Amino acid sequence: MGRGNSTSVTGFILMGLVDSEETQLVLFLLFLLIYLVTVLGNAGMILIIRLDPQLHTPMYFFLTQLSFLDLSYSSAITPKTLQNLLTSSKNISFLGCFTQLYLFVLFGGAECFLLSSMAYDRYVAICKPLHYPVIMSTRLCCALLAGSYMIGFMDSSINVLCLRRLNFCNSNVIHHFFCDTPAILALSCSDTHDFEIMLFIVAGSTLMLSLITISGSYVSILSTILKINSTAGKKRAFSTCASHLLGVTIFYSTMIFTYLKPKESYSLGKDQVASVFYTIVIPMLNPLIYSLRNKDVKNAVIRVLKRRESCSQLK
Repeated sequence: MGRGNSTSVTGFILMGLVDSEETQLVLFLLFLLIYLVTVLGNAGMILIIRLDPQLHTPMYFFLTQLSFLDLSYSSAITPKTLQNLLTSSKNISFLGCFTQLYLFVLFGGAECFLLSSMAYDRYVAICKPLHYPVIMSTRLCCALLAGSYMIGFMDSSINVLCLRRLNFCNSNVIHHFFCDTPAILALSCSDTHDFEIMLFIVAGSTLMLSLITISGSYVSILSTILKINSTAGKKRAFSTCASHLLGVTIFYSTMIFTYLKPKESYSLGKDQVASVFYTIVIPMLNPLIYSLRNKDVKNAVIRVLKRRESCSQLK
């Protein structure tokens, strides 16, 4: 199939979530509050981990990167959504739309395999505690991080290159609040069957490979925990991975619901609700999940505040 005639559409119109101006204002205030909490929560998590030497471990190295990814892909979507909720003009350029999609898939794909890396880290910590410092070396952590970004880069490149080859000659109105793959596919007047199969394979491979890695890690972790004799030991071991397991469950359930299905199954209402959840809400929830359920982070915050107080007193 040759390259589509992209000159027939120079830009898109993002219809957003609702038509009512009053509802748009309410959503603007709600999303703005969520985005501010997202920025402060994730930036605060990164800052606390960097400032406290006791958190300079592989687990918190990955948590820092998770906060950065959450902040990044939320920032690729939310500011434009907030702008559209306030203005009557909901236009987005062809380049802007595909840039937004590229960044979203890049950061989303990278997060899938970063969560896999975090699961592997927990597997080594619980199942092979004596070998943990040797196995989870700085070199391996950096390699896992680089691999996550490479997979995200490949996913986003394939996604955008496939969509760029389609014709958009019937309509330029995207019935969504951001440029997402199913919504753009629904606009095309080309035969999208081959592209759907390719994108399904790419998205499915990313989600399922990372999910298999996570599942395998947690099966081993559960097996090890069940062999621990004391109840206190079991609780302590499970508490080290409970936050990650909760974050993984929320992230993957919405992603699989949205992407692992054909174009004909695209449902405007249900898909928009799921999209709001994983693009706007989950980036806010992750720092709360990993901090409120984590005594190390709470203690680190106290230590950092005490050091700051001591420094101010010395001055």
